[in-house]
Amino acid sequence: MLTAVIIAGITTLALMGNYTYFGHTPAELEFGPAWIAVVLCSIAGGLTGGLFSAALIRAARGLPGRIGQLLMRHPVTFAAGCGVAIAAIGVISHGQTYGTGYDQARGMVEATTTLPASYVILKFAATVISYISGIPGGLFAPSLSVGAGLGTWLAHLMPSAPAGAVVLLGMVGYFSGVVQAPITATIIVMEMTDDQRVTVPLLATAFLAFGVSRLVCRRPLYSALARRFLEAQQRVAC
Repeated sequence: MLTAVIIAGITTLALMGNYTYFGHTPAELEFGPAWIAVVLCSIAGGLTGGLFSAALIRAARGLPGRIGQLLMRHPVTFAAGCGVAIAAIGVISHGQTYGTGYDQARGMVEATTTLPASYVILKFAATVISYISGIPGGLFAPSLSVGAGLGTWLAHLMPSAPAGAVVLLGMVGYFSGVVQAPITATIIVMEMTDDQRVTVPLLATAFLAFGVSRLVCRRPLYSALARRFLEAQQRVAC
């Protein structure tokens, strides 16, 4: 697996050159009062990421009540209703919640886009509805986008901390809360900065968010979904 990753990376560099998917930011976070951002982004990212994972794991087991009955009896109607809900959210957000959220996340990282605080809630809801419809729109890019929006919102509460750094902390906090893989989350977000001095705050945020997320959702999202998939395959085979 490691060999495949290394070869894929070398191939990409040969074809595309050295680039970063979500752009770059020269963000720094000096040790001191600004580190309150680490605590706030850890708590906010861990809680919201854990709630997101718990919702998706619960949906994978089957939705409760009348919603679950509608899904079982009329799956096409249910999917159509989810589509209408996602379209309505898109209209409310003026189209910002459509797609993976790549453009929005990159704009927030590079400080070229300003989005309202409601973007976090609307994108969160759109991603959950997309998943339970049976046609998920991805988890990786939408999670980073929601995390960037969360960091942008929290940056207004901490004027002493650089906004660019808080955006990165929000991304790593939320993504770590979703996947409960703090080292992976740190490495992914770390490539977006040209200053390695932000690495320690990113690691601290990722591990704290991981701990907070575990209080909300005891099982990691990807392993829980993989286990459900294997169980379904075993039932089909039998």
